[in-house]
Amino acid sequence: MAELRTEEEQLEAIKRWWKENGTSLIAGVAIAIAGVLGWNAWQNYQDSQAQAASMRYQELVNLADSGEADQARSLVEEITDNHGRTLYADLARLIDASLAVESGDLGEARGILEAVIESSGRAYVQGLARLRLARLQVADGDAEAALDTLARDVPAALAAQQADVRGDALRALGRDDEARQAWQEALAVAEQRNQPIYGVQLKLDDLGAEEATL
Repeated sequence: MAELRTEEEQLEAIKRWWKENGTSLIAGVAIAIAGVLGWNAWQNYQDSQAQAASMRYQELVNLADSGEADQARSLVEEITDNHGRTLYADLARLIDASLAVESGDLGEARGILEAVIESSGRAYVQGLARLRLARLQVADGDAEAALDTLARDVPAALAAQQADVRGDALRALGRDDEARQAWQEALAVAEQRNQPIYGVQLKLDDLGAEEATL
């Protein structure tokens, strides 16, 4: 009888616990299920957003290639507004900087690239933006600023291009020996990584020809 009472007491305890906690337990399970369903819906939403951003980015590339600068820059704004956290928004800003250069507004292009460097969470995109900013700074007569820009972290995959632009900046400052070393480094790194790099050997040849005439 004692064992029965124990079982009955256990059953009553379970019933009491369920009465007191069953509602919250069911609610917790419901919340968990909703969380899973919500996560799946969020993932589906993210996938659809990425697909939409990809399509709009391809439109942007086509517009930029065809010289439709005004329409292209309008589409950049749309992509960054609607898909601001995607890779496509970062790439759209890089195209926007190129369009600003084509229109002759180097100051605006520099501002765009500086914003990409500041806001992007993607190291490779930041590296591309730094290289382009440094090229603009050299073209704009600010080679010292270009060297400062290039001194920041750039992904190893862009090391050859970094050395190439550093050579351009050093050449602009009249530091020809250092420029030669930078361009030689660019060629060596590109060869080591089996990467194409254009124009560097021509710069070295031109530098050597100039020195031969002195």
